[in-house]
Amino acid sequence: MISLQAEKDAAASSGAAAKFQVHDFWTLVNAETGDALNSDRVIAAQDRSSMFCTGGTTGLPKIAVRRHACEVANARMVARNMGGGIGAGKTMFCGLPLFHVNGVLVTGLAPFSQGAHVVLGTPQGYRGPGVVARFWEIVEHYRINFFSGVPTLYASLMQVPIGGHDISSLEYGMCGAAPMPTEVFRAFQERTGLRILEGYGQTEATCVSSSNPPGGERRIGSIGLRLPWQLMKTVKLDEQGRYVRDSAPDEIGAILVSGPNVFEGYLTPEHNRALWVDCGDRRKWLDTGDLGRQDADGYFWLTGRKKELIVRGGHNIDPATIEEPLHAHPDVLLAAAVGRPDAHAGELPVAYVQLRPGATATEAELTDFARSAIGERAALPKHIRIVDQIPLTAVGKIFKPTLKHREIESALIEALGVAGVSFRRLTVEDSGSRGVTVNVELARPEDQAAASVALGAFPYALTFRTEG
Repeated sequence: MISLQAEKDAAASSGAAAKFQVHDFWTLVNAETGDALNSDRVIAAQDRSSMFCTGGTTGLPKIAVRRHACEVANARMVARNMGGGIGAGKTMFCGLPLFHVNGVLVTGLAPFSQGAHVVLGTPQGYRGPGVVARFWEIVEHYRINFFSGVPTLYASLMQVPIGGHDISSLEYGMCGAAPMPTEVFRAFQERTGLRILEGYGQTEATCVSSSNPPGGERRIGSIGLRLPWQLMKTVKLDEQGRYVRDSAPDEIGAILVSGPNVFEGYLTPEHNRALWVDCGDRRKWLDTGDLGRQDADGYFWLTGRKKELIVRGGHNIDPATIEEPLHAHPDVLLAAAVGRPDAHAGELPVAYVQLRPGATATEAELTDFARSAIGERAALPKHIRIVDQIPLTAVGKIFKPTLKHREIESALIEALGVAGVSFRRLTVEDSGSRGVTVNVELARPEDQAAASVALGAFPYALTFRTEG
């Protein structure tokens, strides 16, 4: 370790001493009283605390403005949800970057506020060299109790042998950003003994709105119960986005949240249009843009994303960042981007293209064009599919559910083929409260176990039947 005197000597020899003062971290720490920071600054609850970029991977982002009261409220909610589990003597691993709300709050302010120890990963978080490959070694060395990640992290850790590492300190792993595939959930818990808490939230509500309870029933596939001091419900909206009524138990509706953790709005006024829903109760309800249902016991279940974002490994991709560049190609009449299910990444972007009459562009040519026109690597389509006609609604809008179902069917048929499972037919449908359901007609009854494993890596309800 370089000494403070060596730092000062280096600064003096470079001429930097005249511009900068070198501080010793531990000298500053020892100067503190231990119960409060020595600062003359007075922070009010309604002072702006942070501005986070949200809403896409390229182009102009939406800037979410939050206040200190929002941050403190959500940190208290998370800590209360853990039932005092995060506190002095506990250690949290922060593997999500500090420009992400999860890194800042779930593995930052929440444990810090409770006196827990936080181990920061590399500046790249889990993407840093060696972090995932040596994760179990890190857990053993620092006696990690908690960590948070997206479903693809858990899938990656499944490929890393635990070996002889002692990971008995682990208590909970928290998961959000996208639905956790059932098979990954079960296999990870069986292999590690770690309890996974699936939850839900967004930047606009500071970070976390719901979670499966650590001390109660954890329902696989559910995003859990609303956090303390925060309201959350599903409602029916009309075509203009206005409140009609609260949804009945297990009835799909728009997910709304309200509470002291909800932000003040986006920095740009036009981004705030249709953001709030007036439910007639004088509360400020945020429309999350997601669809879901709440069962009779209060557990929430995601059934779709109204915003149509493609979630690739927890990374949000706005379909417009793919569609707009493709529309610039002279041969393209219509373009629509959807997510293709992927057992590792959650979703991969796929683009459908309808050519102009007489056009001759090929899928390979459009793929090359996309590479040069789309600046964000994560948004590059895995496939570009040319079709005779893109499905449209009665009023001429692109109807993406048809394309989405086509990709689900294709991906799951491919998974069954890789697993060597014989089947006669596979169909995809929206089935009310269960959301997207996959129906499989098997060739033999004894193939159901293998089919369940192969398709369990995807977050869809499954039904099996065998004719004969």
